[in-house]
Amino acid sequence: MSIISEERLAGIALSREELARYSRHLILPEVNIDGQRRLKAARALCIGAGGLGSPAALYLAAAGIGTLGLVDADRVDASNLQRQILYGTGDVGKPKVEQASSRLRDSNPDIEIVRHDARLTSANATEIVAPYDVVIDGSDNFPTRYLSNDVCVFARKPNIYGSVFRFEGQASVFAPHLGGPCYRCLFPEPPPPGAAPSCAEAGVLGVLPGIIGLIQATEALKLILGAGETLAGRLLHFDALKMKFREFNLRRDPACPVCSDAPSIFAPIDYEQFCAGPAADDDDWFAAPESVPAISVRELKSRLDNKETLTLIDVREPYEYEIARIDGSRLIPLGELETHVSELPRTGTLVLHCHSGGRSEHATRLLHEAGFENVYNLEGGIDAWSVEIDPAVPRY
Repeated sequence: MSIISEERLAGIALSREELARYSRHLILPEVNIDGQRRLKAARALCIGAGGLGSPAALYLAAAGIGTLGLVDADRVDASNLQRQILYGTGDVGKPKVEQASSRLRDSNPDIEIVRHDARLTSANATEIVAPYDVVIDGSDNFPTRYLSNDVCVFARKPNIYGSVFRFEGQASVFAPHLGGPCYRCLFPEPPPPGAAPSCAEAGVLGVLPGIIGLIQATEALKLILGAGETLAGRLLHFDALKMKFREFNLRRDPACPVCSDAPSIFAPIDYEQFCAGPAADDDDWFAAPESVPAISVRELKSRLDNKETLTLIDVREPYEYEIARIDGSRLIPLGELETHVSELPRTGTLVLHCHSGGRSEHATRLLHEAGFENVYNLEGGIDAWSVEIDPAVPRY
């Protein structure tokens, strides 16, 4: 059954130009003129206009989705161009939603593009999601995934999930109101901070988001048309190296705090805090790890300029070190750090860094446990150094 009601189709007609544009759709019995009218009446929201959002938005626009919303606060970076096909070299430095809108209008001038040049937050998510029929989650971080899931459950909107990592990707449709589970049923708790590296840290094959993003777009079209079987209740996993798909059946969690019969969460929460891990509690038998001492990139620059005695340790991998490095840093990959502890100076200051701060935070904690005192984690890592201190250092 289509998620677009019959009432929404009132007054929706196809022009002669649209009949020509969508002719290959119209000859499909599963689509025909009625289905194309549903597509024209539909409103789809893409959360993120990056690796997943680019192919999803392009094909939804080409298919004739009447209203396409884009949520993204980022600007185009040169490192995006390997996979984010909405953008070209001339777009670097410009707002993504602005450049994406231009590209999508060129693809199909008959559709409406709604730009949301903002991060999706607990304060704005309910209002942003409300006008749309289906949400395509192309976000790349856990707070946004939990937020988009929860808001879609509250609003009874299908949430089409996708994620990519190195050479693997997965997709599903989370829609408890249609009988399937939600994202929290599959992932009740986020991973510990730093346990799941981002694409910027782990890398991703450029074509992979295209494959997963198109699966997301396909699921959106099927929901709007009421055709075929969706991925609700199923998780589709793709391994590009083996060129193999695997499917896993999913079930609703009867104790899910959001979509169960007795939920405990009824409105958006603080997702940054939720994904940062639980706070320590005196009644618990364990305590959350204490935060480690940190230093900002501006403070590090000041200390270097003042010729202070400090040792800068880069705990990234050798291939990352080849891409970009801070002058004067010494490479000791995190996995090798413990075997090199005896080589590190016990006097002076040690500053550890990685790409964005997650791995180096773990490394800083390891050295503290080994008895080192003046050890600091560089906040934001080499990426922050490139943005705030030295633009000549390549970002990746």
